[in-house]
Amino acid sequence: MMQAALVMSAALAPAASLEAPAQGAQALADLSALVTSSSVAQAIGDALPAGSSQSSPLGALGVALALGALTLLPAAVLCCTHFVRFVVVLGFVRTGLGTPAAPPNQVITGLALMLTAFSAAPLAGALHHAALAPYLEGKLSATSALAAAAPTLRTYLVARTSERSLETFYSVSEEPSPATADDVPLRIAVPAFVLSELSTAFSIGLAILLPFLVIDLLAAIVLTALGMVMVPPYVVALPLKLLVFALIDGWHLVVEALLQGAAG
Repeated sequence: MMQAALVMSAALAPAASLEAPAQGAQALADLSALVTSSSVAQAIGDALPAGSSQSSPLGALGVALALGALTLLPAAVLCCTHFVRFVVVLGFVRTGLGTPAAPPNQVITGLALMLTAFSAAPLAGALHHAALAPYLEGKLSATSALAAAAPTLRTYLVARTSERSLETFYSVSEEPSPATADDVPLRIAVPAFVLSELSTAFSIGLAILLPFLVIDLLAAIVLTALGMVMVPPYVVALPLKLLVFALIDGWHLVVEALLQGAAG
């Protein structure tokens, strides 16, 4: 605290003597950066074991591994939800319409994230009740909280995973088949769930693309019959596909089907 007060007084004293607002703002920005860097360094120091030094190889390796794990955490969380199915199917819809830039990737990803948050709300509530709330209250350690969350996550994943996907990983790992869903380890449940989601997404994508393919073929046949071979078929097919998609309220149908499938 004394060092922080000295740093603050040293940074604010020159700023107070300057009349230009830009220089005062720059001094405050430098102070904020200094305090932030000190806080980060203090947090990293607190995370290290009591007997280790920040300059030691083990301490630096621990910090690097922790930061690397944090960068992979969002992808791991998304792989435990229906995000894979949502983003792949929405991409197939855009491909079938023949509009590679509409909707843009940001909209596709954002909509997939919103649908994922909506469909995974029951899972998040169960995990919060079983593990996160006791951990925040200090009743469970981090290791105990992870162990308490594992059964809930396992039940959610296995219930939405095809048997063929599970059999694929069990045959490769040469482990005995589980007697119940509670016997499936997460190292098999998670990749099997992702594989099952990809298979389901491509099956849905095929059902979406076939009607668009029929419209493309009809447009090409009509143009050829009229002798308009120099006109690209997509010039005629694109308005027809957009018209049909709008008439059947396509986006609502796709989103409703995705949410119903995720509800299982």
